[in-house]
Amino acid sequence: MAGPTEGMPIWADAMFTDLEGAKAFYGDVLGWTFGEEATEYGNYTQAYADGKAVAAVVPPMPDQGAETPHSAWCLYLATDDVEETARKVRDNGGEVLMGPMAVGEFGSMLIARDPGGVTFGAWQPGTHRGFEARSVPGAYAWSEIYTRDAAKADAFFPAVFPYAVKRMPDEHIDFKVLQLGDDPVLGRMKMGEEYPPEVPPFISVYFAVEDVDAAVGRATTHGAKVVYGPMTSPFGRFAALVDPQGAPFALIDETTTEGEMPDLVPDA
Repeated sequence: MAGPTEGMPIWADAMFTDLEGAKAFYGDVLGWTFGEEATEYGNYTQAYADGKAVAAVVPPMPDQGAETPHSAWCLYLATDDVEETARKVRDNGGEVLMGPMAVGEFGSMLIARDPGGVTFGAWQPGTHRGFEARSVPGAYAWSEIYTRDAAKADAFFPAVFPYAVKRMPDEHIDFKVLQLGDDPVLGRMKMGEEYPPEVPPFISVYFAVEDVDAAVGRATTHGAKVVYGPMTSPFGRFAALVDPQGAPFALIDETTTEGEMPDLVPDA
């Protein structure tokens, strides 16, 4: 069986101090159900949308103690060779934070950080092939790199993965799209002054929903904060939020659109 394309978003997970709280929150907002906790892998717990694996949640590792980081979603990008990806990360000014390491028969992974501070993962599939569904309610739909150092991100990610880069010709925002062939797979947004200095760079993971407004209502009832939206664009109706444990994420209904798709131009 052929593997996923190098650089394609393949999986997402997040660490939560209150694992049961996270399960209750995302279960209500996204309709997720959860499998059994994998005790041999730190109680790693897969989430399912309509029976398909779409993400996972996990509690902090016991040795993290008081230094437990803020909750955040981690996006994993597919790799054919996690050792080679680690070399490219280091050669291009990034830092490997964890791994490379095998995760049983499931695959091999690493966690890394780009020179501008954006954390991401790489996954070389074994028996775990990644997302079992995309762009259906409750499943992964899209993701965007939010960084204060756009130049570093623009140099780093296409050097580590085989991305072509196009930009949106809009003088009001600094937004680019990373493509594999003709397929857009990842966005890159420069963080502006609307993001306080204490907010670190991050990758915003978008999950699909049937009704963004209703999902936002459920999320805020549980204590989530709305960063912006809901708003309708040529890409869909979407909103960005921070969950009750501090993890940024986004919701999108790709079937509700407004306006014409912008013409992206090759990056200079």
